[in-house]
Amino acid sequence: MTTSTPPTSPLVLGAMMFGTTIDEDTSFALLDRFVERGGVWIDTADCYSFWASETGQGGDSERVLGRWLAARPGVRDRVRIATKLGAEPLWAGSWPDRRAGLSRRAVLEAFSGSLERLGVDGVDLLWLHQEDRTTPIEETVEALAELTGGGLTARVGASNHPAWRIERARAHARHLGATPIDALQLNATYLRVRPGTRPPGVEHRFGVYSDEQRDYAETHGLEVWAYTPLLGGAYDNPAKDIPEVYEHPGTSRRLAELDAVAAELGATRGQTVLAWHVAHGVRPMLGGSKVAQLDAAMDAVRLSLTAEQLARLDQPA
Repeated sequence: MTTSTPPTSPLVLGAMMFGTTIDEDTSFALLDRFVERGGVWIDTADCYSFWASETGQGGDSERVLGRWLAARPGVRDRVRIATKLGAEPLWAGSWPDRRAGLSRRAVLEAFSGSLERLGVDGVDLLWLHQEDRTTPIEETVEALAELTGGGLTARVGASNHPAWRIERARAHARHLGATPIDALQLNATYLRVRPGTRPPGVEHRFGVYSDEQRDYAETHGLEVWAYTPLLGGAYDNPAKDIPEVYEHPGTSRRLAELDAVAAELGATRGQTVLAWHVAHGVRPMLGGSKVAQLDAAMDAVRLSLTAEQLARLDQPA
């Protein structure tokens, strides 16, 4: 009897709260189920989750992942690990005024710590967590070039950066003959915030996926990962309010179309949002704490939207 391998899933499993608000047993159960259902990409960061940890600093998430990898011989060949650096507080309570940043020294020291906690020789994607205007982007790129050139990370990406900084970074990497940034990680969901606002929890000025960033990514072929695509469950959980920054006339139209397409698919609003992201080539990220939530999301990213449904969602009447 042979066991078929499930198709690869575009969903990214976010490990942000592993080891803090999500205990180790639950974290392992989520990771096991993710792999069982064809999940590949797991996302963490060196600063996760300093705000929920006993020490006020990060590292718990990477340590849990490291213990899971060690306890599952062979699983490293089936998953891809992405981690982020640059946002770790220098000491408990110092964020956001005093954080590690993206100097050459900070990048190399932070990455070394991530490898030690993860128990791996390298990662598949290294993210710059948030921009650092105190450091020339060229210095950061040169540090990344040392890591990619040494085979310590296969790819590099940027989270919470404006498009113009990404362009400068990519141009300098090409000048060096190094691996350029080829992925963006930003807050993105189906609803759109009012101009000049940011969703709760998005601390970064350029953290919300904008039309400019979308245009840049599509033009240059950059991969896009979407964090917090489900508004923390507010699409489907009546006990959770959709944040006030989404309150404007366009939201009513978008929700009406979302409800209509969800009914046609036999899916929830949230599942339809995930399917919509995938239809646009965006990798949605899930940070849920329950296996049932993970299963629902894994089902969602395999839904197929027709061209007509996609057009209706993109331009609701």
